[in-house]
Amino acid sequence: MSILEQLRAGVITTSAEAMQALAVELALVLPDDTTLALHGDLGVGKTTFVQGLARGLGITEPVTSPTFTLYTLHRGPRHLLAHLDAYRLTDAAQLDALMLDDFLISPYCLAIEWPENIAARLPSNALHLDLGITADGRHPIRLR
Repeated sequence: MSILEQLRAGVITTSAEAMQALAVELALVLPDDTTLALHGDLGVGKTTFVQGLARGLGITEPVTSPTFTLYTLHRGPRHLLAHLDAYRLTDAAQLDALMLDDFLISPYCLAIEWPENIAARLPSNALHLDLGITADGRHPIRLR
């Protein structure tokens, strides 16, 4: 079963390392110019997932949450990873002020935390991942 099929069926990870390994596997099959919309509450592992995604894209620099900078750019050997945290954006128009489109030069991967805050600006072909956490600390992940 492919990673995309696994994610559509739903995967449960039990550690940050397992979540990152799943993201590495996904990064290896993502087409160029992909937007990933990462849905989930605080603490479900969205940034942890992006860290694995970066590793899968060959990015070796540290990846941290861009909550205060709104987005960060990471160059890999083949892709640019743009990591956007839309938590503090109140409407899609604020995204224009960030000039993020100027940096989305093919091939790129755009990973968005809190995508519901800019839903009107998400591309129609964005991949939506729902991340969660259970009472016993497991992390379900499902591709919509």
